Amino acid sequence: MTETWDDVNEQVKADWKEDTTPFERVYEIVEQTHDGQSAADIADRALVSEPTARRHCKALVNTGFAETEQEGQTTLYKRNSDRVLMSRIRELREEADRPELLEGIKDMKAEIRRYEDRYDVVSPEELSQQLDADETEGWDDLTTWRTTRQNLAVAQAALAYDEASHQLAV
Repeated sequence: MTETWDDVNEQVKADWKEDTTPFERVYEIVEQTHDGQSAADIADRALVSEPTARRHCKALVNTGFAETEQEGQTTLYKRNSDRVLMSRIRELREEADRPELLEGIKDMKAEIRRYEDRYDVVSPEELSQQLDADETEGWDDLTTWRTTRQNLAVAQAALAYDEASHQLAV
């Protein structure tokens, strides 16, 4: 007998439900949520009831892990983007020392200058206005440029965080 993808998916869901608590499942779903989701949607994905999802989402909001927004009468939940950003900054600060951060910042600035020179524009947004739909390489560069710009901002913030930490310790 051959298993179908549906059988495999159902088994994975059953294992996930057995191996985790309802709170852990709601947490995992909210952690992956960039755009707000209703408690009903989160409940469906986390394999819990809607009241359970709502209760756990409220707890996550109270801890600062999640945030809410209103869409009409519906409360939408999503991960707190500031908390995610601060986690990325702290992780980078722990992984890289000051000279490594400075070198990475220098390299990312050089990469951004190469994109500016190559396309004769000052931002990925400006590039997106000039690209045709079939310019695969240009769109790939645009995506990489945006990612590099985000990574640069995080690295600069990690450097500033490191500096502030040292100043406060003095």
